[in-house]
Amino acid sequence: MALPVAVQLYSIRDEVAKDMKAALIKVKEMGYQGVEFAGLFGNKPADIKAMCAEIGLVPISAHVPIDEMVKAPEETVSAYAEIGCKFIVVPYVIEERRPGGSKFEQTLEDMKMIGALAKDKGMTLLYHNHDFEFVKIDGTYGLDLIYQKVPADLLQTEIDTCWANVGGENPAKYVLKYTGRAPVVHLKDFAGSKSENMYELIGIDKKAEKTNTFEFRPVGFGNQNIPDILDASVKAGAGWVVVEQDQPSMGKTPLECVKIARDYLKLLGW
Repeated sequence: MALPVAVQLYSIRDEVAKDMKAALIKVKEMGYQGVEFAGLFGNKPADIKAMCAEIGLVPISAHVPIDEMVKAPEETVSAYAEIGCKFIVVPYVIEERRPGGSKFEQTLEDMKMIGALAKDKGMTLLYHNHDFEFVKIDGTYGLDLIYQKVPADLLQTEIDTCWANVGGENPAKYVLKYTGRAPVVHLKDFAGSKSENMYELIGIDKKAEKTNTFEFRPVGFGNQNIPDILDASVKAGAGWVVVEQDQPSMGKTPLECVKIARDYLKLLGW
């Protein structure tokens, strides 16, 4: 059984910033069935809802900075509910908010609050990991601590399979670990190995030296065992898989990269 495939619009953020509707049309033409947002780029929620309906894309979810949600929870969650998103996602947390950080307990409380608000609006809060949650605290991964401390009815997983691999885990097995709590799985591929300036590639860390061999790749063109991850996603009860590529590679544009990924998944029957 193949699940529907969405694309995280951060992958083509320059195109979205230029003209969201034109970008949505392009990903629909590639064969994507849904989209995950990473900002509204000045568009009104009602207009985005109308665009998706007209083009035939499901607005499944949105990555929203946790501080933005905490600052204006009702307004922020309501905006994505209006679009029709079923999920709202904590995409990344700064060091202080991470497991073991000085604001970790506050982050857990913040997620409980946002999760309850999302639930009231018929949505579900997800957490999108990187590799830094795969540091053990008293023998337990920080990521597992998050899911232990925030109830499943308030927080579900969005396992980023690239970062799970970089963090030292078998991504397919890790998706299966959260069977029943894994509604959305991130498909991300990469080449090379963990290095000091990976986060420069996603626009966060600008200080590291440029000596690494790590690069993001279109799904199917890197280190990941994508068929295993897809199989695990189905077995875990996921409803969607989402293609994401933070930066283009292989001499291709961002649009070309997400098309290559979609074409590869079609070859697998997805």
